[in-house]
Amino acid sequence: MATTNISQLADIDLGKLNISTDDKPTVKLLMLLEGTYGIGVEKSISKYGFSEQRYYQLKKAFIEKGSEALVDLKRGPQHNHVRSVEMDKLIIRMRFLDPDSSPAAIAQKLTQQGHKISTRSVERTVTEYGLQKKTL
Repeated sequence: MATTNISQLADIDLGKLNISTDDKPTVKLLMLLEGTYGIGVEKSISKYGFSEQRYYQLKKAFIEKGSEALVDLKRGPQHNHVRSVEMDKLIIRMRFLDPDSSPAAIAQKLTQQGHKISTRSVERTVTEYGLQKKTL
């Protein structure tokens, strides 16, 4: 593998690489390279639309974890908090016992039994398992 003198990067026109703005990890890497070895931090963050604080967060993460740190992680909950497998089974059981009951009625019955669940969670389970009422 050929080694490149880091000071040579300042002379490279990174605009010729034709990088898509949708490729967020590459854009972040370009910002770090230009900020560190090219046009400077201030110009680099204004060019790519990041704050100075975010620039240094990304730089620290890149130093610690490499390029994997530049990939955006999935946002939001990582698992169902209310709709566990057991709760899904209870909803399915109640739906089969009384096919005409609405998700609101199922949610109310489960709440009366001491389970905390919303009508929307029951609706999601019913839809997910294909337990909707058939209309002709």
